[in-house]
Amino acid sequence: MRLSQTIYVTCALAVASCSSAPGATPSTDAAAATEDASVPSEKDAGAADAPASDSAPTPPATYKNPVLAADFPDPFVLREGKTYYAFATNASGKNVRAAKSTDLASWTELPDALPILPSWAVANASLTWAPSVLKRGEQFVLYFTARDSVSNWQCLGRAVANAPEGPYVDDSEAPFICQKALCGSIDASPFVDANGDAYILWKSDENAAGCNAPARLWSQRLGVDGLSLLGTPTELLRRDRNWEAPLVEGPSMVAVGGTYYLFYSAGHWESPEYAIGYATCASAAGPCTKKTLDAPLVRATEDVLGPGGQEVFTDASGKLWMAYHAWQSPIVGYSNGGARSLRIDRVTFSGGVPSLVPSTTEQEL
Repeated sequence: MRLSQTIYVTCALAVASCSSAPGATPSTDAAAATEDASVPSEKDAGAADAPASDSAPTPPATYKNPVLAADFPDPFVLREGKTYYAFATNASGKNVRAAKSTDLASWTELPDALPILPSWAVANASLTWAPSVLKRGEQFVLYFTARDSVSNWQCLGRAVANAPEGPYVDDSEAPFICQKALCGSIDASPFVDANGDAYILWKSDENAAGCNAPARLWSQRLGVDGLSLLGTPTELLRRDRNWEAPLVEGPSMVAVGGTYYLFYSAGHWESPEYAIGYATCASAAGPCTKKTLDAPLVRATEDVLGPGGQEVFTDASGKLWMAYHAWQSPIVGYSNGGARSLRIDRVTFSGGVPSLVPSTTEQEL
């Protein structure tokens, strides 16, 4: 369960980008090494010395986590042109928190992206979770979780806007997806395949008290406008490993090198052990094979506790990133004054296996 107080997406990754660790400096090509400056060449003999440059080389752009220290859980990052928009679970009196950046390093908070909840949702309940955005044509669709006033389960809604930052409006009279027999549906995440087909992924909330069953992750194809569903939902995976207890949630998919990677969060969200696992899938609709069987892919470090709520995105140069939240050590939990801040780090691959290590020091963009 996600709670707070108050892409096939095309991935054009160069080989070097997918194999180097975040912040690594490209290696020097030995063949391009220059001659010893102390030995002049024939064409330089007798030539006047060139004036020394007064300007130092421009240092590489960097970022440092958390890129947004405020509470910003379950983040989703959308790139529109040269601007990045981030969305997060409710906090500070906002249903959907939002922020924008032009460089990924510095972020400016925006007004509530969903200032008014739809008629079917319980207002002022602080239960609007895990938003995500899909662009369809010139329109933007926001998917979000809210409390259904009829079933009293958490269910998925959809809202539209003409600008990425909103404001988004949901004029529907019922939830977009609500598996009532499975104790509700949460954590929607869109994915666009190479052929342009869009899918929505989500979690059935079966770990809730009314079901007490293993939570599952699902996928279903979306209509062209992103506001309708095609076909039937397909189960991608379920909670069945010890490290995942008590639940799996927060699906996010990307296709790299012909393989579909499904990232997900697992464990108790308000603990240091919350972590990120992954599976590989044959398509956006599965079947999927879980790879993190005995331990998570991304787990707590000394300084970063309970990393999760992840979503993947690409930057303007095609590099693959993961946005996620984490508690800043040593404080975990809202009752202790903690905050799940916004963090980003590069996702790299070696032999088809993804890797990410949560960073807290200066890193190159």
